[in-house]
Amino acid sequence: MEYIKLSNGVKMPQIGYGVYQVTSGECERCVSDALSVGYRMVDTAQAYANEEGVGNAWKKSGIRREDLFLVSKIWISNYGYERAKASIDESLRKLQTDYIDLMLLHQPFCDRYGAYRALIDAYREGKLRAIGVSNFYPDHLIDLASNVEIKPMVNQVETHVFNQQIEAKKYMDELDCRIMSWGPLAEGRNNFFKNETLAEIGRKYGKTVPQVTLRWLLQRGVIIIPKSTHKERMAQNIDIFDFELSSDDMSLIKTLDTGKSLFFDHHDGEVTKMFMGWR
Repeated sequence: MEYIKLSNGVKMPQIGYGVYQVTSGECERCVSDALSVGYRMVDTAQAYANEEGVGNAWKKSGIRREDLFLVSKIWISNYGYERAKASIDESLRKLQTDYIDLMLLHQPFCDRYGAYRALIDAYREGKLRAIGVSNFYPDHLIDLASNVEIKPMVNQVETHVFNQQIEAKKYMDELDCRIMSWGPLAEGRNNFFKNETLAEIGRKYGKTVPQVTLRWLLQRGVIIIPKSTHKERMAQNIDIFDFELSSDDMSLIKTLDTGKSLFFDHHDGEVTKMFMGWR
């Protein structure tokens, strides 16, 4: 396992297991499988409605709490100081833990400042080991970081071969904020699994398209949380520490960047209206 050191000195595994779109009924089984094949970081969120499954899985695993890294996110319906503060305690209860290793604001909408103040206070109280944001574009991130006492330590954004976040990462680096990828396998969009450039590189190393992509992200210093509900694929996704992509391969993969989201643009008015409907 490789680790990323956050700005406050906390060491975070560079690869973890993501449970987005894993149903509450499946979550405990999936997280148990992920832990059994070697994952020690699990990424969940209040909006995923499966924090309890994560909590049940790790409690039954026999793994020491200090050997796990739990990540969750506050949803926009819980923004504002008081609601966010209460939601952190509720996430702690569901995850069956006294502290969460990393807590993020899930979206850059609604009262993000009030919610972030709650993160800071919970961090100072020892309920959170690290704090950050998710889906914050450079303008969102710079604005927030310039007006708070403790800057975001992580920004989780859509990051994959087709949307590489090259410019956004430059601003994160300036702010000593680590980039974390959601959708590292592009959720299979844009014919990802059959991409011939990635497949050809994979044949050189005896690796699959997902393994090549995840290794490429690792070598860029990106934190990744690939998701699968199949144990054998979970094992494949974490089996990326026995090879290293050449500089030529890294450069070739860079040419796949479109610089655009495959999902939605947080600066689009219709997208904002959509999120307002999810409060």
